[in-house]
Amino acid sequence: MDAVARVVQPGLQAALGVPVVVENRAGAGGTLGTASVARSAPDGQTFVLVFDSHVTNPALMPNRGFDSARDLAPITLIGTTAMLIVTPAARRWQTLPEVFEAARQEEPEAISCATNGNGTMTHLVLAQIQGITGLRFLHVPYGGGGPLATAAAGNQTDLAMGAAALSGHVASGLVRPLAQTGAARSGKYPDVPTLGDLGVAGIDAVSFTGMLAPAGTPGPILQRVREALLGVVGTPAVQGRLSDGLGFDLVMSEPEVFGRFIETQTATWQRVARENNVRIE
Repeated sequence: MDAVARVVQPGLQAALGVPVVVENRAGAGGTLGTASVARSAPDGQTFVLVFDSHVTNPALMPNRGFDSARDLAPITLIGTTAMLIVTPAARRWQTLPEVFEAARQEEPEAISCATNGNGTMTHLVLAQIQGITGLRFLHVPYGGGGPLATAAAGNQTDLAMGAAALSGHVASGLVRPLAQTGAARSGKYPDVPTLGDLGVAGIDAVSFTGMLAPAGTPGPILQRVREALLGVVGTPAVQGRLSDGLGFDLVMSEPEVFGRFIETQTATWQRVARENNVRIE
């Protein structure tokens, strides 16, 4: 989120004619920062960029202190990012079916799969894969995408699942992409098969980022900020940094579409967590 915010900040500041300050509030998978915005005055001074934990946290953190539909107003879904399943270049597997076959020959949890944390979307996708295939992988949760990518590039795990943080290591050849978890192939990785292509049906998981404001923020303010953001993202320089640099398939949806996206995704991941008995301690 910090990278996206800093890419759009200069253009937003210029378009709106006021200082735009990027403030990082880490903790609980984005919940602490989002909760602070949900409690902020709806005066057009405070906005929040959210990512995929925004739709997975409700399944695992029932006491977040806010409800997205009630307390936040959607502005736009900026874009989605492919989540990849990769293996270090030093590992022998060339395809995900080869990994599955090896897992069938081994004891349960003999093959490790790293994610960017307990309760994250990657953790839930791993649970889905295990439920569909009947295989058991050793889940190794890392504290975010950066440590996950470092571990994967350093050959410290058999598999790793993540989004933008892995892109650089894919490009350098330190890790080899085996599959992506969305229902359709990403424009950035058109040659990488989806899980559905490989016979693991029913999984549609993409990382994303979008902007929201406190509920009750006047409509003209929301519209002005959205139009400013559309203009900034539409410039070649920013578009290139978001698409080529961070791997986003840009969407820039209408507010209502983003609201429905959040609602549908939240319901999906609540079902996945319930069906696979995923909890975070």
